[in-house]
Amino acid sequence: MIWLKKLISILLSGALVLSLAGCSLRGAVHKIEEEVSGPTVEVGGQTVKVDESVEQSGFTAEDFQRDEVTGRITCLSRLAMTGVDVSSHQGDIDWAAVAGDGIEFAMLRVGSRGYSQGAIRADANFEANLAGAQENGLQVGCYFFSQAVTAAEAEEEADFVLSVLNGRSMDLPVVFDWEQIVEEDARTDGMDKAAVTACAAAFCEKIRAAGYRPCFYCNGVVGYLQYDVAQLTDYDAWYAEYDADWPSFAYAFDLWQYSKTGEVAGINGNADLDLFFPKLVEN
Repeated sequence: MIWLKKLISILLSGALVLSLAGCSLRGAVHKIEEEVSGPTVEVGGQTVKVDESVEQSGFTAEDFQRDEVTGRITCLSRLAMTGVDVSSHQGDIDWAAVAGDGIEFAMLRVGSRGYSQGAIRADANFEANLAGAQENGLQVGCYFFSQAVTAAEAEEEADFVLSVLNGRSMDLPVVFDWEQIVEEDARTDGMDKAAVTACAAAFCEKIRAAGYRPCFYCNGVVGYLQYDVAQLTDYDAWYAEYDADWPSFAYAFDLWQYSKTGEVAGINGNADLDLFFPKLVEN
């Protein structure tokens, strides 16, 4: 009988181990399911979980319509203005012709930082573009092409923008335009999400403190992989996605740059086309 009691004891112990193992396995599977649950996006060869605590864009394909002749996109579901963004690369612009071609606003480059040596340069056409756009009734905003690698450099860029504006009002945001350089080596190579986010926040805080409306620019790769958007929700966002009939970015944004090959009267060559979604103010 002793051997029988030992056998029963062994069987009961084994059952307990299997039961505990089963609970542990179910717990592990549940944990994995929790980790991957929720919406995700594929970008830059990575699967990225969408932060649902951040305001979502809510746009779908049904919200937009493309004119097959002009290539311009209109928003069907909410108020949107049609605009362009320009720099000295477009040369001299006939702003009367631009306004006559249905363009309602312009985002103008103030300056840029070089991606190799990091020198700050003014955009040679900013003043002419500002005067021409305003004289022809366009609303205006501006942007700085950043290659900042530290928050201090981003603040330096903001100070440069503020010195150029010199208190002049802007109808639309003042934008931190940090971009990845993909075809050549750049001083920004290897920057992590925390560093890039800190640069955007530093620039935007300086701009806001001066009384302007701050904004950051991104495409999908930068927006999902280089920015912690949860840290930038106090600022507007300008999203770039080309050759798409609607903007697929998960998070809320205020401008959409949808083409870099648009045709606009008064601008020689290709033009960047944008939509601006004004915030509705409740009385």
